[in-house]
Amino acid sequence: MAWLRVRELVRKEFIQLFRDKRNRPILFIVPFIQLLMFGYILTTDVRTIAVGFLDQSRTIESRMLYDALNANSTFDVTYVAGDAAALEEMLLRRKIDLAVKVGPDFSERIRRGETAPVQILADGTRSHMSSVMIAYTTVAIEQLNRKLLLELHPFSLAYGRIDARIRPWYNPNLYSRNFFVPGIVAFLIMILSLLFTSMAIVKEREIGTMEQLIVTPIRPVELLMGKTIPFAIISIAQMSVVTAFGVVWFDVPIAGSIPLLFFATCLFLLSTLAIGLFISSISATQQQAMMTTFFVSLPFFMLSGFVFPIANMPKAIQWLTYLNPARYFLVIIRGIFLKGVDIHVLWPQCVALAALGFVLFAGAVRRFRKRLD
Repeated sequence: MAWLRVRELVRKEFIQLFRDKRNRPILFIVPFIQLLMFGYILTTDVRTIAVGFLDQSRTIESRMLYDALNANSTFDVTYVAGDAAALEEMLLRRKIDLAVKVGPDFSERIRRGETAPVQILADGTRSHMSSVMIAYTTVAIEQLNRKLLLELHPFSLAYGRIDARIRPWYNPNLYSRNFFVPGIVAFLIMILSLLFTSMAIVKEREIGTMEQLIVTPIRPVELLMGKTIPFAIISIAQMSVVTAFGVVWFDVPIAGSIPLLFFATCLFLLSTLAIGLFISSISATQQQAMMTTFFVSLPFFMLSGFVFPIANMPKAIQWLTYLNPARYFLVIIRGIFLKGVDIHVLWPQCVALAALGFVLFAGAVRRFRKRLD
């Protein structure tokens, strides 16, 4: 391999890339906008629950339930309904997140020592958020149950209890942003590297410079190296800046090794750049290459474990995820950011990324031919 030819081709790619003014916003501005947007949007934290309350009992006990919900900083009782139809209408129009109905015999049942049902209605179209809101409501009602039990039976019960002392590791406050931001960084790098690399070769065909490359003595592997090295350098630079921005702006901890993060990023880029080259070699136009890139990016996103746990997927799909480089890189980047683990823990993912990268790059080199057809 003649590295002089590769070096000159890399220099040509940089000149051609930065000469086009339309590429500059995509390279330098878009990653920050996307990180800011997705960093604030992608969250599963439930901070405020708008509650509608229907009190058909109008007693001290029902008022205690109202106060127990309203005193909690998570709940905000924004609507007190006069009848069930009005309450359900507010839930239907999404004016409230949760509806609480207290029956007319609520107080009598409690005073008789019976179970007093309280109906809780949640919008099931938002399944995850609804399950979290119902869990919060159940905790608030359980606290009220203990308070009413002490009032009705004011004597001490001495018995052995199980004391669960819960301590979440790696993300003590359970902020979902700490989970999502590292994944956002990974996918920004993946999409940008795929997008630019997928148009690298087909662009030469469209602007008519492929004929000049064909008559040169440069070999196919040298041509592909010259096409990928600039985007690898740009992707690593973007990784550095976007990671620093995410750590400073979103206060996401990074507890692991920075050199290991860059090493794993290089292994990941080997796969994404190879896939981009393969797309570029089979595409006839830049538009076709762009559409194919977005078609490939969506399965990568869905099958990576970024949002949806791989363990919840069907077994056949779980086996398919082993061919997804993003699956391994997400484990690495989250392990480095949150857990601070080193290569002794992450070596299986690094080996898998290296194997996939070399196989994909070898396939891209084999598929590429220095010809117009």
